[in-house]
Amino acid sequence: MPEPLPSTPRLDGFSLPPEWAPHARTWMLWPERPDNWRMAAEPARQAFAEVAGAIARFEPVMVGANPAQLASARRMLPGSVTVVELPNNDSWMRDNGPTFVVDGRGVVRLVHWRFNAWGGLYSDWRLDERVPERVAEIEGLERYCAPLVMEGGSIHVDGEGTLLTTEACLLNPNRNPELDRGQIEACLHDYTGAVKILWLGSGVFNDETSGHVDNLACFLRPGLVALTWTDDHNDPQYPVSRDALDRLLRFTDAKGRRMEAVKVHQPDPVTITAGEAGGVIPVEGTYARQAGDRMAASYINFYICNNGLVMPAFGDSRDQSARETIARAMPGREVVSVSAREILLGGGNIHCITQQQPLG
Repeated sequence: MPEPLPSTPRLDGFSLPPEWAPHARTWMLWPERPDNWRMAAEPARQAFAEVAGAIARFEPVMVGANPAQLASARRMLPGSVTVVELPNNDSWMRDNGPTFVVDGRGVVRLVHWRFNAWGGLYSDWRLDERVPERVAEIEGLERYCAPLVMEGGSIHVDGEGTLLTTEACLLNPNRNPELDRGQIEACLHDYTGAVKILWLGSGVFNDETSGHVDNLACFLRPGLVALTWTDDHNDPQYPVSRDALDRLLRFTDAKGRRMEAVKVHQPDPVTITAGEAGGVIPVEGTYARQAGDRMAASYINFYICNNGLVMPAFGDSRDQSARETIARAMPGREVVSVSAREILLGGGNIHCITQQQPLG
């Protein structure tokens, strides 16, 4: 495997394009951890297969699997989906996978962030650390290695120089305790090409990633952000979303535009049942889930693909209104809802299990 490039994307004229820029393909990983996914991950695999199938209507999908799971992935995934051997510890491609950057000529490279399982939610992430390296090898792409512990779900960009993140995650001492805000911003500038960082506060209530921004807020286009919301002032999510909205409305982006926000009301609280908790095999050193725990259910954790958008549904009365709100804000895209409770039970959602590779 070629050595990482010695420079940075910014120095070489590369930057992270927005999610709505044309994709060459979507990357995913195949779930299997019995200490994270109930019933040996069988329900989760079905949900992942449905997400992959929905995305494959719009663009190519590549799913990486551990060697022992290649046959399972091939059997359950649609025939249009490509399956490759890609060793991993868990199936959160947004976070353990690479971030792709592009230059003005359309050349694509990738950024290999440092990874520590969201501050140590499980004890062994050695395979996850090498996922970007394997993707670079499969695609024949050059890569940069960033000196920052970071996951792709902790940032969103508008493609015009603005990056959105949260203090709760990127300033958390479980990631980069030796770095202050200014040093983290400098690294984001160097490795994403962003010129202005917009800091929100906390993430969605009980989000076990320390508050990834992709569950709370995301760009729909430059100057416009979708924000998870609740009208219930007694809900613990309310002060988080209220603070995020107040900040957004005070911000200007890298082009000097005032920010606007589209509120997307969250579903009613989604909690883990006793049966769901009982289906997970606990292992020392991994994050434990208990019956009655509230999960970080959010409609914002959707994925934008070529001419489409795939978003989670929870069997909630607000599923349809959330879908309609997103569709109005993203005209020209077909919005597809996929039942995502089984993904949520693992600690994330549709955006968390996908990663776009830009067309360049």
